[in-house]
Amino acid sequence: MSTNPVEFLSELVAIESLSGEETAVAQFLTAHMARLGLAAHIDEAGNAVGVRECGAENGRITREIVLLGHMDTVPGRVPVRVEDGKVYGRGAVDAKGPLATFVIAAARANLPPGTRLVVIGATEEEAATSRGARFAAAQYTPDLCIIGEPSGWDGVTLGYKGRLLIDYAYAQPMSHTAGQASGAAETGIAWLNQLTGYIAEFNQTRSRLFDQLLSSIRDIHTGSDGLSNTIDIKVGVRLPPDFDVAEWETAVRAMAGSASLRFYAHEAAFQSTRQTPLARAFNRAIRQAGATPTFKLKTGTSDMNVVGPIWQCPIVAYGPGDSSLDHTPEEHLVITEYLRAIDVLQCVLEEIGD
Repeated sequence: MSTNPVEFLSELVAIESLSGEETAVAQFLTAHMARLGLAAHIDEAGNAVGVRECGAENGRITREIVLLGHMDTVPGRVPVRVEDGKVYGRGAVDAKGPLATFVIAAARANLPPGTRLVVIGATEEEAATSRGARFAAAQYTPDLCIIGEPSGWDGVTLGYKGRLLIDYAYAQPMSHTAGQASGAAETGIAWLNQLTGYIAEFNQTRSRLFDQLLSSIRDIHTGSDGLSNTIDIKVGVRLPPDFDVAEWETAVRAMAGSASLRFYAHEAAFQSTRQTPLARAFNRAIRQAGATPTFKLKTGTSDMNVVGPIWQCPIVAYGPGDSSLDHTPEEHLVITEYLRAIDVLQCVLEEIGD
């Protein structure tokens, strides 16, 4: 187990950790955090947790900062290698790179007196269950929170769109394909087209992607047992802020007719501002490092959507990496960016605790 940041990241990425299968990576992380001086343990949700404290003269803790990353990745094996100044591997960007940044910066930071720093490698962020974040949300009441997601070393993410998943299922009696009756597949595709039209109409007056409905077809499956035809469709919808989900569900059910619909995995959109002490600290740290910071709103979702509404504290997402590489066969993290992100985060932790 190496204390070199690049070797640590490579070892972390090399441990396969699909959602729900994070035990090995949690054990590795807690052992590494303990070696770096954090009090580390695995909690009831399987999260890897490391804690550092710097008490005030009276021993009191006056500020708690939570760094919440996630350990799990989507499926797909990307060969782990260090090549041309980059670390390749599944999770290098989303989001073991940001999590490694948290661990190294937390160990290095000269914490101001009265500060408790909690690093969490959460479980099941990629599974839409967010088991680890939901457990952590009930365990901590931080004054500040940083979510570990790729923003670029010189970028800070202030918000994420919401999410809703829809399962559509339709079955009808078998008929001859040369007959006049539409099949189950045609009926399902007609619903999908109607849904797409509804979304296009909703978006007509909304120029920003963050304010639009964005849909994606996750899966389509047709089948027949010789007596009936079936179609099953899974659709993911990214939701803008202040979206009326109940009204949306009513409209979508009306389009579906007699088909079965299931709505689930709902997360509301969440957005912070540039005016919080945390965002301003990142602004200063990135400028001190020689760059002009960019503040972003992301069209995906993250554990910010889970803990933000509960903790109601200043919150941003930060981490090295190009998010366009998330989940791709070419996922990789540029080493110089990773090292810069560690320096920026260390600077933020040392300043924000003052």
